[in-house]
Amino acid sequence: MTIDQVDLAIPAYGGALDIHVTRLGAGPALVYFHPADGFNVDPFVLDLAERYTVYAPHFPGTAPGDPYAIHAVRSLWEVVLAYQEVLSALGLERPVAIGQSFGGMMAAELAATFPGMFERMVLLDPIGLWNDDYPVVNWTATSPADMPGLLFHDPQTPDALALLALPDDHEEMIESLSRADWSIGCTARFIWPIPDKGLARRLHRITTPTLVVWGENDRLCPVAYADDFVAGIPRSSKVIIPQCGHIPQVERRLELHAAIAPFLG
Repeated sequence: MTIDQVDLAIPAYGGALDIHVTRLGAGPALVYFHPADGFNVDPFVLDLAERYTVYAPHFPGTAPGDPYAIHAVRSLWEVVLAYQEVLSALGLERPVAIGQSFGGMMAAELAATFPGMFERMVLLDPIGLWNDDYPVVNWTATSPADMPGLLFHDPQTPDALALLALPDDHEEMIESLSRADWSIGCTARFIWPIPDKGLARRLHRITTPTLVVWGENDRLCPVAYADDFVAGIPRSSKVIIPQCGHIPQVERRLELHAAIAPFLG
């Protein structure tokens, strides 16, 4: 199946910057909020694009060709407002939302700031909360050698190895690493030193039916946070995926689809 892909640049925040949006697929609208290392068209996104028109906004600075857009925003809240402007400009009315890790936090912030924005929302191992008893690991201070074990329950599975693989071409490898490092730097700018910007105090504002999905063996953002999100979001439930780390859409993609399909209908 051929899936059309279009890259858009939408002026936002009074023209201070463009928010780049990748659109692919056909069907009802679904907004996908990418994790900290930027947006990639992976098998999970392609699966979604077979059923939905997927709109994936790139966090400022993470879009190819526009790295300095990060300098146009001064706070996470400006990005939240810019995203709302962009979704409005695209004419999206109550789309489905899926956000993973950093993207899960962005989806939750939008849903809390603009109640009713989304028809349904799926949060995959979202960050955004903090508990001293089970702290989130600072991925920006983690060595490259330790990252696979932080992200995956089993880093040796074929899907995990495929995600971690680098291009054979030296220049392409450098470009891939540089883009990922820059994207992580752009998103981390508004997260660390403590990835808690008060979201817990806003979760009660979310009116969207929400499914929280967590990898049982998440070493980056412990599974205990699933209960914290469900306790804070009024119309929410959770699914825990066994033998799965922080990236269920890679490590347990089929199980993830089985978990979210009944919720999305």
